[in-house]
Amino acid sequence: MIAGEGARATLAQQERFLTFSQRFEEIRTGFERPFWVANISEIFERLSYYAVFAVLVRYLHEALGFPVAQASSLGGFFGAGVWVMAIFGGAVADRIGFRRALSLAYFILSCSYFLVGSIAAPWLEPVRSVVPLGLLVGVVLFLPALGVAMVKPSVVGTTARCSKENVRSIGYSIYYTLVNIGSFMGPFLAGWVHSRMRVENVFRLAALSVFLMFIAVLIFFREPRRTDGQATASLAQVGRNFLTVLGNWRFVLFLLIFSGYWIVFWQQYLILPVYIHDYVNASANTELILIADPLIVITLTVAVNTLTRRISPLPTITLGTLITALAWLILAWHPHVWTAVVALMTVALGEIIQSPRYYEYVSRLAPPGQQGTYMGFAFLPIGIGSLIAGKFGGMLIHHFGEVTHQPERIWWAVTGVGVGTAALLWIYDKTLRTSGQIPVK
Repeated sequence: MIAGEGARATLAQQERFLTFSQRFEEIRTGFERPFWVANISEIFERLSYYAVFAVLVRYLHEALGFPVAQASSLGGFFGAGVWVMAIFGGAVADRIGFRRALSLAYFILSCSYFLVGSIAAPWLEPVRSVVPLGLLVGVVLFLPALGVAMVKPSVVGTTARCSKENVRSIGYSIYYTLVNIGSFMGPFLAGWVHSRMRVENVFRLAALSVFLMFIAVLIFFREPRRTDGQATASLAQVGRNFLTVLGNWRFVLFLLIFSGYWIVFWQQYLILPVYIHDYVNASANTELILIADPLIVITLTVAVNTLTRRISPLPTITLGTLITALAWLILAWHPHVWTAVVALMTVALGEIIQSPRYYEYVSRLAPPGQQGTYMGFAFLPIGIGSLIAGKFGGMLIHHFGEVTHQPERIWWAVTGVGVGTAALLWIYDKTLRTSGQIPVK
């Protein structure tokens, strides 16, 4: 441990004196081909996911007739299924290989998104006549989770295997930037399609996007080599890996605390579109408003990561959480379309401060050959946060919007959750963290 820390310190000291051309050459030669194929495919996977997420709650509420609180809860369930299943997807990816996992995932997603957009289609009428609509929607919304669950750990695991140590942090910044190119394009295209066609066509666009990636992975992606030359873990070993992670109570506690960040973050997709449409401006293009967050992430992630890379990971994560929480007070102060955009830009600033460091932090805990398993657990807070966020946000918009008619108070409650999460992360950092890193055993 001490030798490894000393080597990283020496490397960090050397990096301070690299010229721009040396840095460019370091990046050019620091990543293998699978890194670029996997991360570029992630653009289109995120395009599909966020196009669907941008319209989902309004689609459920306005097209399928669900009450706003139930629509928000179902939207949170959709996100939770995607991210919680990533834990199991990571184990599957470790077992069958990243190439097979990615190709299978993109095929599943293309079918699933098409089905989500077809819930009200005439050819599903026989099913709707015998299955309660809420149950049918819940089952259909869970299907994309089976695909995304394998995509995320595969792409992040490929990034871990195909990045040299001296560019590992930059690799995760590139990953996160490309993710947000997709998350920018998704709402943008969803807004364009929704303003000209029926909302069901957004789901067909998503299906087409991931089907193209299914073809691309089959043609261009090659399985990245394992850094230690180990054979693929057996199913019994995968089970032991799960028990090892779950037995690390400090790690699990950290993940549970960090779930609070995502309760705050996901409100931009779960209740913000309904809030703007119902209480701010009914003619606003709510999908286009959502591009404010990824636009900031795309332009500033690498620069902010460079500025904060010498700060310890947990303080950086805590700072990002606090900034994201306080951002919603901008909208509470003056409900307007432009303040919603400014709030989302500030949310994005907190996001880009914490997210690359978070993935780097967890990836360094993964034993050789278990990157998919550990990075799958890294997505657990996102899923827990989404599940709670849907119920929490729906309760807020129903109570403060429909009952007390004080919708601006929604954002005070959301901010309170974020500030509380930042306080718990600070306490965790001061009391339970050991040697700057969560103990693996």
